[in-house]
Order: sequence, then structure tokens, then C-alpha cells
Amino acid sequence: MRKNYLLTPGPTPIPPQVSEALARPIIHHRTPQFQEVIKEVSEGLKYIFQTKNDVFILASSGTGAMEAAVCNLLSPQDTALCIDGGKFGERWIEITKAYGINCQVIKVEWGKAVDPIEIEKVLKANPKIKAVFTTHCETSTGVVNDIQGIGAVVKESSAVLVVDAISGLGAIDLKSDDWFCDVVISGSQKGLMLPPGLGFISVSPKAFKMVEDCKNPRYYFDLKKAKKALDKTDTPFTPAIGLIIALAEAIKLMQQDGLENIFQRHKKMADATRAAVKALGLELFAPDAASDVVTAAKLPASIEGEKLVKTMRDTYGVTIAGGQDAMKGKLIRIAHMGYIAEFDIILGLSCLEKVLTQMGYKFPIGSGIKAAQEVFLK
Repeated sequence: MRKNYLLTPGPTPIPPQVSEALARPIIHHRTPQFQEVIKEVSEGLKYIFQTKNDVFILASSGTGAMEAAVCNLLSPQDTALCIDGGKFGERWIEITKAYGINCQVIKVEWGKAVDPIEIEKVLKANPKIKAVFTTHCETSTGVVNDIQGIGAVVKESSAVLVVDAISGLGAIDLKSDDWFCDVVISGSQKGLMLPPGLGFISVSPKAFKMVEDCKNPRYYFDLKKAKKALDKTDTPFTPAIGLIIALAEAIKLMQQDGLENIFQRHKKMADATRAAVKALGLELFAPDAASDVVTAAKLPASIEGEKLVKTMRDTYGVTIAGGQDAMKGKLIRIAHMGYIAEFDIILGLSCLEKVLTQMGYKFPIGSGIKAAQEVFLK
């Protein structure tokens, strides 16, 4: 027998209370009983999104919510600005191009955060831009972007700000309304501690005016249908009933903990992980913009990254993530979001030390664990 431990940037571990909810007998969705659940999670999501705006729930992954944002806001030949600093910034470009949108791109070096001033310059130079698509936490690089700074810039233009917060929501601070985020996207399988299958999208009044004016064809992802249904405490199509019932349990846990406590816990786990990585002689990939969601670390040239990740997973049952695209085999990514506690981090670091040693990498055994423990003991 072997236990499995999940330290990946999605999916993340599921609390027992949420697992129990997933095991309950299913109920019908067009009933007063399910309407009570919709009402409960709708208010709970506003708390987590830190918004007064409607939050629509989609039976999709987070990418479905990203697509919903594009096809509801913009018509063919409209112009958008996409921030490309990693795999998920690239996804905004791919979706906008699929819908015939003229996509202007700010290319950011992997491992760096976008400078809001660069966005301001582009918006002033091109007043035709109707939407700015950016990423809160770029999990492919471990970078967190300055959404507050970006929001302050975009609000001075006629464009709307659309934020991919799929991995950041519920793990690091995102004040949707106070930071002038018109549309915020998320998914169920990361900070919200659920299996994959739910997409979320909050929409400001400014953005919903664009939804009403949009000429893009859409059907399943039509937010006008979603709005009409939500106003009646309903969904336009068959919802993911079990996942939404489990979402209610996850939200209760988060409300009991409190957002500030959640953010502080994530920061401490991130600080401990980063301290451990440095103690092992590894280099942080994003030292100047490191996220409290996932730590990305460069590997020495002598270490095969894919083999390291595979050995940890297949031999010892500890799953972390490797690098993507050009960084494949060169990075490891250790997530510390959602239902993760300090001893999950210690266990993951212990496995990392063991496999690095087996692969011939030299360092004082226990140095990473010691560095992490010193952070946790503060």
C-alpha cells in the first residue's frame, strides 16, 4: 500500500467535509431544495471574490469561464490587449484569436511580472482596446501580477479588466471591486478545494453592458441567459449538482477560517517552501514576483527534471509539477494552495530531498526541511 500526496497547482487535495458532500445522494436541480444551495453559494462566492457583483457558475473548467469572458464581451474584429507572461497568458491569446478578435500582446519574460505602466502606455496609444486580459497568478512560472496596479490603470480607460484568477482566488488576496476588476475568472480545483468541473465568472455592471451589446454568437456560455436564470435563483442549463453542493461545504470552511487567515497561511507555507528551496541550493524562478500559490524553482543542469517529478510521483506517491514548454525538465513547481498544511509541505520537501540525493545532487541532508521548519516555528 502507498499513500498519495498532492502538491500540484491543481487539482489540490479535498477536505473530508467536502468529500462527504460529494458522496451524498443526488437531488433534482429544479427544486426549492437546490435553490437554497444556489442562494447559499452565490452569496458565499461574493465573499470569496470580494465583490458585490453577480458570480455565475458554469459546468466547465476554468478555461470554459475564460472562453465565456471572451465570447460575451467582444465581437469579431474588436481589439483586446492580452498579457503574455506564461502558459496561461498564452491561453488568453489563443481564445481571443479563435473568436476573431484583434489581439494586441504585451510579451513578458517568463518569471517576471507585467509592469502596469506598460499597460497604461498601450491603452493610451490605442483607445480602440475594449478589454485587457491578464493573469493573477501565472502557475507556469510562479509569478503573481500586480492586479491592484493594473486595475488602477485600466479604470482610467474605456476598457474592462478581465482577470484569470483560476489559481489565485481563495489563496492570495484579490479585492475584485476595490481593485476595479470588471471580470474575474476562477475554477473549482485549486484554492476552492474541489474536484475540477466548475468555472466561475464575476461580472461588473460596466462589463455587463458590453455583454448586452456583444454581437458574438454564443449559446451555452451566454451570460445573458446565466443572468436571467440567476435572478430567479436558477441555472440556465443542467448544473453540476454534486459539485455545487460540495462547493457550499468548501465555502463554509473558508468563511469559518476567514480570508485574512487563509492568505496568511498561504504566505507562511510559501515562505517556508522558498526558504527550503534556497537552502537546497536551488534558484527561485521568480524571485522578484513570487506567488504564495506555487513555488517554481530552477534545477541544476545535472538533474533531469522530468525524471525527478516522475520518481517522486510513481515511486513515493508525492506529486509535484514540472516545467512547461521551454522550461520543461528545467523547473519544478511545488504548490501550497487550498487544503494544504505545514506538514504536507515538510513531507513533500522530505521526498524532494530523498530523490535529489538519489540522483546524485549534493547538499547537506535535511537542510531544506530545517529551513522550512524554522519558518514554521516563527
